Amino acid sequence: MNDVTSRDGTTIAFDRSGAGWPILLVGGALSDRSAAASLAPLLAPHFTVFAYDRRGRGDSGDTPPYAVEREVEDLGALITEAGGSASVFGHSSGAVLALEATALGLAITRLALYEPPFIVDDSRPALPGDYVTQLTELTSSGRPGDAVELFLTKGVGVPVDMVAQMRSSPMWPAMESLAHTLAYDGAIMGDTMSGNPLPIERWASVTAPTLVLDGGASPPWARTAVQALANVFPDVRRRTLEGQDHGPASEVLAPVLEEFFAAGSAPG
Repeated sequence: MNDVTSRDGTTIAFDRSGAGWPILLVGGALSDRSAAASLAPLLAPHFTVFAYDRRGRGDSGDTPPYAVEREVEDLGALITEAGGSASVFGHSSGAVLALEATALGLAITRLALYEPPFIVDDSRPALPGDYVTQLTELTSSGRPGDAVELFLTKGVGVPVDMVAQMRSSPMWPAMESLAHTLAYDGAIMGDTMSGNPLPIERWASVTAPTLVLDGGASPPWARTAVQALANVFPDVRRRTLEGQDHGPASEVLAPVLEEFFAAGSAPG
C-alpha cells in the first residue's frame, strides 16, 4: 500500500501496479480499492494502474467537513503522484466523480465512464428530495444498516425482501462499514437522479476523449441515462457490453478499456 496527502491534509491510500501510461480507477458507492482486485491485474501489463480508497473508505482518511471538491483534490493528488496527467476510469457514482474532476480542470487525458446512475426520465422512481439528509441522519444516529437499506431500495431499486436476506449475508458488515460514505456519493450525484434531463452545462467544459459504457443486461433506465450522457460530449465513443449488467466482468471490461486508453497512452 502507498499513500498521498490531499490538499486538506487527508491521507489517501492506493495500490500501484504495472508499468506504462497511468490509469486511475475510481470506484462507486460502497466500494474501496479492493473492488479493483480483478480489473487492475488485467490492465497492469499495459499501464501503471492506480486503485485507491476514496476518502472515508479503507485505509484513507476522512477529514470533515465533506465536500465534493475535496474528492476532486484527492484525485488531483493521485494524478500528481502519477506524473502530472493520467487517464481515468470511473464506475457508477465514481464515474460522476471522474467526470466532475475533468470538468474542473484536472489533467485527465482520457475518460472512461461505466453506467453513471443518472435518472433522466420517469422510467423508474426518482430519489427522494431529502435522500442525502436521510442517509446522514441514519448514519449519525448509529443506524448504518438502515442507511445501506435506503441506498439499496431507493437508489439501486433492490426489493425490500431481498435486502432483508442480504442483511444476514457475509458481505453486509463490510457494506455497513462504508455506510457513512453513501451521503458523499449522494452529494456527487446532486440532482442528477431526479428524473429530469441532465444539466449539460455542468460538463460543457469536458473535451477529453470520452468512452461511455453500459451493459446490455442493464435496465432500460440505466441505458437511457448513458445515452443521454454520451450526447453531451464533443469527442465521445459509446459502447455496450453485451450480457453485462451494472457490475461488468473484468475479463469483458478490460480489453475495451485497454483499447481505448492505449490510443491516448502518450502525452499530447
